[in-house]
Amino acid sequence: MDETVNPFVAASTLPYQLPPFSEIAEEHYRPAFELGFAEQLAEIAAITATTAAPTFSNTMVPLERSGRILDRVAAVFFTRSSSDSNDFTNALEEELAPQLAAHADAIRLDPELYGRIAALHDVRTTLGLPAEAVYLLERYFTEFTLAGAALSDLDKSTLREYNKRLSTLTTRFEKNLLADTNDLAVVVDTREELDGLASGEISAAAEAATERGLPGKYLLTLVLPTSHPYLADLTNRSVRERLLTASQSRGIRGGENDNRALVIDITHLRAVRARLLGFDSHAAYVTADETAKTPEAVADMLGRLAPAAARNARIEQADLQAYVASTGADFTLEAWDWAFYTEKVRQEKYDVDTAAMRPYFELETVLHDGVFYAAEKLYGVTFAERSDLAGWHPESRVFEVTNTDGSPVGLYIGDFYTRDSKRGGAWMNPLISQSSLLGSPTVVCNNLNVAKPASGEATLLSFDQVVTLFHEFGHALHGLFAQVTYPKFAGTNVYRDFVEFPSQVNEMWMLWPEVLANFARHVETGEAMPQYLVDRIQASATFNEGFSTSEYLAAALLDQAWHRIDADTVVTDVAEFEAAALAAVGLDNPLVPTRYASTYFAHTFSGGYDAGYYSYIWSEVLDADTVEWFKDNGGLTRQNGDRFRDRLLGVGGSKDPLEAYVDWRGRAASIQPLLDRRGLN
Repeated sequence: MDETVNPFVAASTLPYQLPPFSEIAEEHYRPAFELGFAEQLAEIAAITATTAAPTFSNTMVPLERSGRILDRVAAVFFTRSSSDSNDFTNALEEELAPQLAAHADAIRLDPELYGRIAALHDVRTTLGLPAEAVYLLERYFTEFTLAGAALSDLDKSTLREYNKRLSTLTTRFEKNLLADTNDLAVVVDTREELDGLASGEISAAAEAATERGLPGKYLLTLVLPTSHPYLADLTNRSVRERLLTASQSRGIRGGENDNRALVIDITHLRAVRARLLGFDSHAAYVTADETAKTPEAVADMLGRLAPAAARNARIEQADLQAYVASTGADFTLEAWDWAFYTEKVRQEKYDVDTAAMRPYFELETVLHDGVFYAAEKLYGVTFAERSDLAGWHPESRVFEVTNTDGSPVGLYIGDFYTRDSKRGGAWMNPLISQSSLLGSPTVVCNNLNVAKPASGEATLLSFDQVVTLFHEFGHALHGLFAQVTYPKFAGTNVYRDFVEFPSQVNEMWMLWPEVLANFARHVETGEAMPQYLVDRIQASATFNEGFSTSEYLAAALLDQAWHRIDADTVVTDVAEFEAAALAAVGLDNPLVPTRYASTYFAHTFSGGYDAGYYSYIWSEVLDADTVEWFKDNGGLTRQNGDRFRDRLLGVGGSKDPLEAYVDWRGRAASIQPLLDRRGLN
């Protein structure tokens, strides 16, 4: 490789080291990965080759400095492959998966490196190190040990094969899911069949159909969860059925995109690997290094919530069926009817029409006058769009973030529209992570999947999409505000069952009176959303929580069920396993399908939440308790924001997150606010 022309060899000279996307070509990726692998292994070899006794300076510091080229190319490549994939990125990602797994194992299973880390760990409290450095030793020792560094050479060899195989299987799962999601998009022939959708949503469906070579028709692309947001609005029952059926058909139709065999292979291999590492199950292996510590603790919490959620969902179901009967209709409620009639009952009970709120949720106004505004009021940061800087796609937009005194915070990149080349869902990821050791700044990204209307039409968000934008921006703030010494602790590098906490907290500002009044303005008239609508939203806060909690818990418990099987258990039928797992916890109501069925459960089979999907509600305990604190202490004030930023967001992963929480809150979190919020008392 000509290192002088490959943009990944050195840090970018653009502001905040933003990758020079216009200079990056497909031919740069593979050579940069190869050079990155070789460079980091040479750096590790230099550490272990030294004859001097291990010290923090000659072992941990160079370890943290290693792998710069690999970090740069991986951050850009995986951002691009998730947001704007093509045949090249798909093929290269499958090729890279086992190589990346082997590279990670070459470092984590290196006996000489582990020996040096273990020796330092044994005397860590006597070295006079700062607290962050001591914690770095503790984290490395724990992670290397759990990764198998203490295994015999024979077992390490076996482990390497397991890890390579799993990396290939999970990558293939994600590619199959994207392809099947695109294939199953629902084609509608006439505009009349889309009655109930907003004009912008209909024009987005027309644009999507035209892009697929179907001019004159309409294409309803699928979202990652089972339930599509259009199910709440479509008046045509047949179209609703087609849409939900398509969503639930992903990965089970046979052919090359069928994910059933992959689900079985992945879970079995994870169980086998867990046994090799000394654990009864993959869930036990994962939770050992989370705040939960054991799958039994997870089961205890989820088990406390599931019966009440299922009971509430059955009450809601009866209410919906009664409403259907009151209209003179003669049919039994089905899963594809739930969202539609929920909105009807919501209107009847609370006079709340969430569809009528869309004109008040225009994307640009929500972003600038809602999301950014709340952050400015709370944390004293401002956002300025940098049209001179480019992201990975023409629709990705770059914003510079600065403190009140003008000092830099970092760059925020937003990519909000859906496209066939983007994976489903919404997420945050870093491109550049802050570290004072490396002198690196911060660049974070948010991706959403909002349907793009025709040119000239406003992008109107649903209520849930506004919540999602505030949520993902909470992750972005966590990434932007973390100020740490070591790269390992940068940004959102915290325990998986804590990482959702800051993002969930940020959701509260959406309905905070001062914030809502600033952004919820009618797209045509500019009038503020009437106060009575806001009051009714808040009055109906626990409405349909039986369904919402049940669909989430079903997915979380299904994830746990797959990952609590032992190495001797062989599953042969995915559908049977799912049915039994949901029946065992009383969440097998066919009208309340799990948020993700196994064959399109990207979080657990390709997204890093394996045995960890419980994290959302686990973190929500902290979130609900935090909302109570803000309400009790004056809400949206700089004093509150600075305290939360300094003691929680700002520490990144540099201390135990529950210790950070107690330091901020003054005590451990109470579960009562969560039970109140979800109507589960």
